[in-house]
Amino acid sequence: MDTATGKNQTASQVLAAYATSLKYEDIPAEVITRAKACILDTIAVASFGASLPWSRIVTEYSLRNSAPGKASVLGTKLKVAAPFAALANGAAGHAFEMDSLVQPGVGAHIGTALLAPGLAVAQELGSSGRDLLTAFVAGSEILYRVGDSSRHTPEKVGFHAPGLTGVFGGAITAGLLMKLDSARLALALGIGGSLCSGLLEFSKSGGGMVKRLHLGRAAEGALMAATLARDGFTGPAEVFEGKFGFFKVFCEEVDAPRLTAGFNSTWHSMKIMMKRYPCHITAHMPVTAVLEIRVAHKIGGDDIEAITVESSEKMVSHHNIPEPQDLTMAQYSTPFCVALAFYKEPRDPKEFSDAAIADEKIRALCRKVTLRADTELTKDNPLATRMTVKLKNGKTITHETREFPGMPKRPLTDAELREKFDRVVTGIPAAKAARLFEQFSALETVKDISTLEFN
Repeated sequence: MDTATGKNQTASQVLAAYATSLKYEDIPAEVITRAKACILDTIAVASFGASLPWSRIVTEYSLRNSAPGKASVLGTKLKVAAPFAALANGAAGHAFEMDSLVQPGVGAHIGTALLAPGLAVAQELGSSGRDLLTAFVAGSEILYRVGDSSRHTPEKVGFHAPGLTGVFGGAITAGLLMKLDSARLALALGIGGSLCSGLLEFSKSGGGMVKRLHLGRAAEGALMAATLARDGFTGPAEVFEGKFGFFKVFCEEVDAPRLTAGFNSTWHSMKIMMKRYPCHITAHMPVTAVLEIRVAHKIGGDDIEAITVESSEKMVSHHNIPEPQDLTMAQYSTPFCVALAFYKEPRDPKEFSDAAIADEKIRALCRKVTLRADTELTKDNPLATRMTVKLKNGKTITHETREFPGMPKRPLTDAELREKFDRVVTGIPAAKAARLFEQFSALETVKDISTLEFN
């Protein structure tokens, strides 16, 4: 253990000590700005997600089993107890591949994992906007480090990483809002380690609704861990580094020092990345390339003989799905997302539908897409993409793409964030949605989160 962070402490104790010591005034202004943008983005995508069939099933489950509560189910007029709101909003936030993540990717969906439990607790307790922002940033810093130290290898084993890492970050956010001290917050991490879950099999054999549940369960587990720790329940002290801890059980590779390094000097929250399209992040650069090619060369799907996409090894190993069986697999499939983008507007979530999966032209073009790994191209940027399009007239177009709006080095402008918010937020009247955007844009001035209207 680094002596600067606590020679005789376990990793969870170091993380808890950092989180409980963090004050709003310690957080740089640009980190607060990124956190607010992430929260706004999450409210929008969860609101849209709540309208989808799989989210409605989870919401109905929550409503049936919850006692009366003060926590909102986003995108609806419902209020339930905090644990069930966390479950429903976590599932809705991850319901359609639009929620934020980070670059470099470490298996962390910051917005959904943290806001779903955090908002539920903040509404129940009447927390201030500053309290929520501070807890959110602390959770973000720790969630990133958990994923980073695992080297994103849980997914090599077959686990869906956000369902694992989200519990830890969410437990920090919920626990801070509950005013847990350092000792009890460390217990919450210890408990959270036994609540990690989520398999990637949905990407290979269908049944994709379960993917949406992984972030819901992470949020629910986070709130459970914090609540039990508050009440004196215990968990293992060495939940990360122990013989049967998180690192040994879930990870193929580990860089343990990354877990507790750089607090207050490196702000990983600045690596939060917003999605532009409702598909897996490995398809974002290829889809961006398609849009740029369409504009520059005035072509569409009917003009194409073949497409080659070169990018990361993960894109090839996990996302080469030429015959997706359901919508989740389609959103996970780089060939499908590329084919759809040559025929439809990929920024519109309504275009990703069962009708698109059944569209013979999209399916035919999907089969013409070949994926290849290029380690040199992606050495410094795992999302970098080179696309080669062979047209039926014999012409070949090669296009390299390294950035899209929403990436850390090219964050969404206020106008772009508002555009996405207005496009995807549903279940809220337009006037209330506009007011909600304004209030969360100035979240640090809100005295009591429970006074805000979400429907």
